Amino acid sequence: MKPVIEMNKIVKNYAMGDVVVRALRGVDVIINESDFVAIMGASGSGKSTLMNIIGCLDDATEGNYQLDGSNTNSLNKDQYADIRNQKIGFVFQGFNLLPRTTALENVELPLLYDRKERIKNPRQQAIKALESVGLADRMDHVPNQLSGGQQQRVAIARALVNDPAIILADEPTGNLDSKTSVEVMSVFQELNEQGKTIILVTHENDIAQYAKRTIVLRDGHVIQDDKVEQQQSAKKVLANWIEE
Repeated sequence: MKPVIEMNKIVKNYAMGDVVVRALRGVDVIINESDFVAIMGASGSGKSTLMNIIGCLDDATEGNYQLDGSNTNSLNKDQYADIRNQKIGFVFQGFNLLPRTTALENVELPLLYDRKERIKNPRQQAIKALESVGLADRMDHVPNQLSGGQQQRVAIARALVNDPAIILADEPTGNLDSKTSVEVMSVFQELNEQGKTIILVTHENDIAQYAKRTIVLRDGHVIQDDKVEQQQSAKKVLANWIEE
C-alpha cells in the first residue's frame, strides 16, 4: 500500500492578538491507500486544525504535507481549489445540500467546477455515484423529500463523484439518530472494502469503532495511533434492526 497522505512535522500557529496559539506541535501522520482512519480528540486538541490541513482548507505554519503525491506547501488559491475538487471528497455533519435541486443535481455539482474536465459524462458519473450508495430510486427528489440518512448518503455520493484520493468526513453522524448512524457508517465500511481511503473526524467512541485505525490528539500532539481491535460490524447491527 502506498501512502496517500504523508505529514511530517506539521506545526500550526494562530496569532490571537499578542498571544500565539500553538494548535499543532510537530504532527507526523502517514495514511495509506484503502485505510479507514478515525481522528479523535477533545475540544482544543488540534483535531479540527488537522482536519482543515488534510482537507487543504488551511495550510501549515511549518512542516511538509504530501497528498496523493502532490506537495501542498506554498500553493496559491486556485491550486488549493483544484486539489480540493480533484483529490478530496468532503462529507459534513450538516449535509450541505442545495435545497432546491435534486439529489442527482447535488451530486453532479462538483463536476461542474472541475476545470480539467476529467469526467467526460458528468450526468452518468453522478448516477453511478448515487447507485453506489443505494439511492437509484431517489435521484429526482429534493432534500426535503429525503430522510436525514438519505440526505447524508446523497452527500457521500457527491464526495465520491470525482473519484477522489480520500473521503474526508467531519462528524458525518452528528445530526443522525443511532439507527440512521449505523446505516451511514455501513456505507462508509462498504466503500472502504471497495478500496476507498476514508478519514473520519468524530468525538464519538462508538462511531470511531467502525474505522480500522484511531488517531487521538491532545494539546496539538498525536498521543495515540492504533489499529481498532474491536471493530463493530455495521452490517450485522443493521440486519438485526431490519429483522426487528
